[in-house]
Amino acid sequence: LPMAFRDVNARRHTGLQQLSSLASTGRTFLGPTKSHKFIVDETTNQSTLICSAVRLIENLDLTSAVGQLLNETIQAQNKEFKTGMSTLLFLVGAWSNAVVECLQQNVPVPAIVSVMSEGLNSCCERIQCLQIPIQDVKRELCSSRVRPKAFESQTGQVGRDGLTKPWNLLCFQRDISATQKVIPLNSCSHQGDDCNFNKCLVSPLAGYGSVASIVKAVGDKSSSALSGSAVTASSSITRKLTHSRHFSAPGKSRFSSQQGNFQGHPSGPSADLCGCCGLGHLAMALSHGNQTSVKLLQSIAAYQQERAERSGSSQINISEIVTCCVLGLPESYSCVSPGFVTLVSPEQATVIKHFTDKPLRILLMDGDLTEQYRHLGFNRPHNVRTILEHPNPQGGGAGDGWLSRMSDILMSFEVNLVLVKGNVCKTFMEKCLASRVLVIGGVARDVLGAFGAATGAQAVTYLSQLSTSCVGNGAWAELWKAGDGRAVELGELVPARISAGGIPLLTAVLTTALPSKTQLLEDQFWTLLYRLHHALKDGKVFPGGGAVELLCLSHVQALAEQPGRPGNDRAGRELPSPWLAEYKSVVLQALASGWKQFLSVVLCNTAKASSRLEAGASVDHHLQKAVACGSPSAYILEEFRRGGVLRGGSDPFPDQVTDLKVCDNVAAKTEAWRRALDLVLLVLQTDTEIITGPRRNQILNSPVSSEFMFL
Repeated sequence: LPMAFRDVNARRHTGLQQLSSLASTGRTFLGPTKSHKFIVDETTNQSTLICSAVRLIENLDLTSAVGQLLNETIQAQNKEFKTGMSTLLFLVGAWSNAVVECLQQNVPVPAIVSVMSEGLNSCCERIQCLQIPIQDVKRELCSSRVRPKAFESQTGQVGRDGLTKPWNLLCFQRDISATQKVIPLNSCSHQGDDCNFNKCLVSPLAGYGSVASIVKAVGDKSSSALSGSAVTASSSITRKLTHSRHFSAPGKSRFSSQQGNFQGHPSGPSADLCGCCGLGHLAMALSHGNQTSVKLLQSIAAYQQERAERSGSSQINISEIVTCCVLGLPESYSCVSPGFVTLVSPEQATVIKHFTDKPLRILLMDGDLTEQYRHLGFNRPHNVRTILEHPNPQGGGAGDGWLSRMSDILMSFEVNLVLVKGNVCKTFMEKCLASRVLVIGGVARDVLGAFGAATGAQAVTYLSQLSTSCVGNGAWAELWKAGDGRAVELGELVPARISAGGIPLLTAVLTTALPSKTQLLEDQFWTLLYRLHHALKDGKVFPGGGAVELLCLSHVQALAEQPGRPGNDRAGRELPSPWLAEYKSVVLQALASGWKQFLSVVLCNTAKASSRLEAGASVDHHLQKAVACGSPSAYILEEFRRGGVLRGGSDPFPDQVTDLKVCDNVAAKTEAWRRALDLVLLVLQTDTEIITGPRRNQILNSPVSSEFMFL
């Protein structure tokens, strides 16, 4: 084949520049205040609203090899964690620029790879001291029976929907009693190594239980463990917390126990967020400003609480949760409904009205309901999704004989409802509707399993396999009703709810009046759900708001300033070669620049800094204070406990002690860092880009043809 190639490992590395350009498009996705982007399809002139790195990468032109590697990295993070992709994308760009600067300073590629890899490993070990056990959080939140006050409007009336408005919830509140004070942080700024900061330090959850929390960090000059009652005084920062659950006057109004839009909730656990083993509070801390999804997830936690207690598990069961997007209603109508909510045609809705208050016999099909469908055998290939096996959308031109035989089978077993995993022959569906048999295609496997367990139905691959034991009983169908009790009929598609007695399935109904926003709402919901899932799975969380990144930045800068002689200290053992030690400081500073850029952009995106320059100065200021206190981790934990690690100069209340804490996932964050650096170092170590096939002629006539050698 005709070929062309070019050297990409010059001082201006082409691959790293491409990575930086692609990653720069996602800078506004960092932080809780994200900027949305419109993706416009030039062929159809249709637009989609996105606010995630995954959707951005899916819609970019990634014809280059570097672009495809970036897409694979983002997709791998999304498949495993469903969160951390924006951090990954940003760090890819930041570290690509940093590595290019190292190349321009003639730092050898092996030195960059070795020092950056060891530096990141050291950081991942260092930040373990910041992990907050989930059990510590839940123990306090479950033991506190005093509820936060409902939001009081300017008229002095208590809002009726205290539980349905997540921004009224105060989570991870400061638990410092009226007699407890905190030593001012500025008292440590001039004491250097003799700072007694750690002697009055408590962990982020100190005071949340009777057992003292221990803060011990690798490399810290001191560590201490004191209960919340041991905190001593400075009256200069005393705040009156009017909405704290500890400072609320007895006898005043509390939250009502109403469920808001949680439709059809059976008698049992209410949506008492403080009673859900702390899951409601934890979801709030992991939401990063996603208020609508918090409300839905709190309802899910309330619903699943009773079964989780019976099974001895506190995990959120993701397999029992599905989503359904309903157009034409305000977002305030979003809710959680028991059972399976899906969109059906007006003709199907007519049949459902006939089924009202009637028990249905249900059939489950694990495949397509078409004449030409053949299952793939026992070895189903992974990552393969069949869209359409035949070009005819009618299901391959179903013959009258097949239609009659299949209809006779359904009639003989008196089946009213058929849930199909795959496609359904349109002609057969019309024939079933005429016989008042409801057939719904595109049903997820987990939904089929839930209905099978609740009704006793057994899934079949072909209708010819049907027997009496395969048909389930006890299902019912109805049109989905909004929170005000009205059935919703919005034209082409109508939401319907299918359920059965004892079914654990829950549907998060996401409503919006903007069609372009449906994908965005669905992505936000699943992101928060998986954050909570992984937090419970890890059993611990990181303090958010830049706390972990700030400690990494401090740690890497400390490593860069150390001489790194072999056997002298930790840094020396990590970088034993004198040749590597020669470039250690430059490369580690490049690694640190990625986290500093991350923190600066987050401050700018959240309007806590008016410019990148001011944001960088704020980060440097906190680094100096952390070093002056002798224990960077202790400083960061106390700042987090006081309401946030980074409070910029443009913050209207920079000294305000806020009640809401932000948390991050442990595994998802560290894995995003590793994937980002692995991708950058992989591209760095490529030296040649070889092009084969017809693109050779295009490159030959392009302005960049001088960069290539043609064979």
